[in-house]
Amino acid sequence: MKTHLLSFGIILTIFSCNTSEKQTTEITSPNEKVTVNFNVNKEGQPFYLVKFNNKTVVDTSYLGFEFKNAPAFNKNFKIKNTSTSTFNETWQMPWGEQLDVVNNYNELKIELQEKTSPERLLNIVFKVYDDGIGFRYEFPEQENLKDDIFITEEHTEFNLTEDYKTFWIPGDWDIYEHLYNTTKLSEIDALQFANHKNLAQTYIPENAVNTPVTMVGNDGTHLSFHEAALIDYSGMTLKVDTKNLNLKSNLVGSENTDYKVKKTMPFHTPWRTIQITDNAPDLIESKLIVNLNEPNKLGDVSWFKPMKYTGVWWEMHLGKSSWDYGMTQDMSTWTDGGKSHGRHGATTENVKNFIDFSAKNNIGGVLVEGWNTGWEHWIGFEDREGVFDFVTPYPDYDIVEVVRYGKEKGVDIIMHHETSAATETYEKQQDTAYALMQKYGMHAVKSGYVGKILPKGEYHHGQYMVNHYNNAAIKAAKYEVAVNAHEPIKATGLRRTYPNIISREGLRGQEFNAWASDGGNPPEHLPIVAFTRMLSGPIDYTPGIFNIKFDEYKKDNQVNTTIAQQLALYVVIYSPVQMAADLVEHYEANPEPFQFIKDVGVDWEKTVVLNGEVGDFVTIARKERQTGNWFVGGITDENSRSMELTFDFLEENQNYEAILYKDGEKAHWDNNPLDINIEKMELNKESKLSVKLAEGGGFAISLMKKQ
Repeated sequence: MKTHLLSFGIILTIFSCNTSEKQTTEITSPNEKVTVNFNVNKEGQPFYLVKFNNKTVVDTSYLGFEFKNAPAFNKNFKIKNTSTSTFNETWQMPWGEQLDVVNNYNELKIELQEKTSPERLLNIVFKVYDDGIGFRYEFPEQENLKDDIFITEEHTEFNLTEDYKTFWIPGDWDIYEHLYNTTKLSEIDALQFANHKNLAQTYIPENAVNTPVTMVGNDGTHLSFHEAALIDYSGMTLKVDTKNLNLKSNLVGSENTDYKVKKTMPFHTPWRTIQITDNAPDLIESKLIVNLNEPNKLGDVSWFKPMKYTGVWWEMHLGKSSWDYGMTQDMSTWTDGGKSHGRHGATTENVKNFIDFSAKNNIGGVLVEGWNTGWEHWIGFEDREGVFDFVTPYPDYDIVEVVRYGKEKGVDIIMHHETSAATETYEKQQDTAYALMQKYGMHAVKSGYVGKILPKGEYHHGQYMVNHYNNAAIKAAKYEVAVNAHEPIKATGLRRTYPNIISREGLRGQEFNAWASDGGNPPEHLPIVAFTRMLSGPIDYTPGIFNIKFDEYKKDNQVNTTIAQQLALYVVIYSPVQMAADLVEHYEANPEPFQFIKDVGVDWEKTVVLNGEVGDFVTIARKERQTGNWFVGGITDENSRSMELTFDFLEENQNYEAILYKDGEKAHWDNNPLDINIEKMELNKESKLSVKLAEGGGFAISLMKKQ
């Protein structure tokens, strides 16, 4: 059967072939470079293996489940039926790294049945792309397995054939905010290398890693393991068998139940994913994760506009101001006169200053943290339920006047909801809080979940919280609100299905440079992040710190990059909301480098990764949707290096006015981070350019079309 559909800008082709007469247990990618074989052994254990360029990269790997209320799914299966199909569509991102996304794969569906009573059924579906695979379990409706299913563990194996160089963080059930480790697969020790020292919540029960985890082989094969479409299920970590070079799914649990996942029949699991390429740049260009998610369920989301923003945030991390209205004096001195107390940052006057600055500099939004009551008891208190009020401002913050002033200046206010991980308090107030945003025309919220989850016994990455995060975003969409979550569940491509899920944290962000006791994020951090965490989705990293040393605030902390790298991050680290995170006075003192932040886009028609090696360096070029202008960013680790750039991605017969922002001759992330050279030139498709990056440095280029 062959079907063509053309609607809503999507071109779709489906080929299907029922192979019930002759069972097919092998499927290849459209370009025939990736192959999946599936079978069951003599004991009826289902297994698969994966080949890339005729080389086995995942050897015989078994699949199965353990249940609380039923016998395990781990053996005694037979293949009842198989079917294959081919799928090819081009869909468009409402916002994103590119406009058009090709979704082309070959599918193999295996229907399994137990050979003896109760003859239960299980389907396994593989989608094989040119850049990797996704597979999931499907529990079809059946008489001998019904009602609620309680999964105590999922046993999905990835049996590797080489001791890969691996870039990983521990399989923490509560936070992803660890520095990445670089070791051989056989040397992973999640408990020993857990290097999170700055927040109290952390739980690492096994020698496991969180995903995405990326590996590089001796022949240049690159693998990254993750999951897609994480809905109503527990987050998956990967338990590491260092002796046998084996990874096995290890679901996040709960102290409140003796199972890890509760599902109602019929159901399917999230996709288990392996991105497979023969070079590092192709990992970033892969769209496998979003392609494995369902199409947009929200319809028109044009009410959300990708934007740059400033805000009341970095000053609190520096200690210049506080989230808390009355932190610096006796609370008995509070009045309702609307005057600022102590060092409170979210005052009407301060926010108006950010609005004025943003309006002058092509920046569309202002984030305001610490505006609402409750910050006096937001963390460190055992009973945090009911502390935050998400509609009541402090006396010195006039929300009506701030919104009015912002509209007058053409600047949106970005709402902030810090839940302190008190989920039930937040859920009770969500409708009221989102309705307030809708009333004032606020279309974006930054949410936070710092602290141990309430109710007690739940973890940030378990099924309870997966549902909380997803339900919060789905509800927000009803009020035309987009969500940028911090301390989140990992991204798994749901931004395709719910495009109001715009960005998230989920890594060690910029704020660690302001207060971490371990020296902050080292120069290698972001060249690793680009090939690990960023593969899962957009990152709200809050770049653009110009006052690198900030000795007037904290002598023992600093940002461990050059100022040129801070500019490059606006292109390298993708998000549809990008913060100009530093204080206004630091931008006003440096107008020449700030010009790049004024110019750089946030919504892209096309992305091209020009070069890169995991953990070492990366250069990315992106074309802005509305203007056709290009922006390029490159970063390096602690090693200086020179790059030879070509510009064959530019349009034919088109010249561009280019401004190059690069490290100065004596630039160094620690010794001389503010040394920057700015050069103007004309470039076109035939141009070549040599750029030197300092240790911990980078470069940025704006390329504006010449008329």
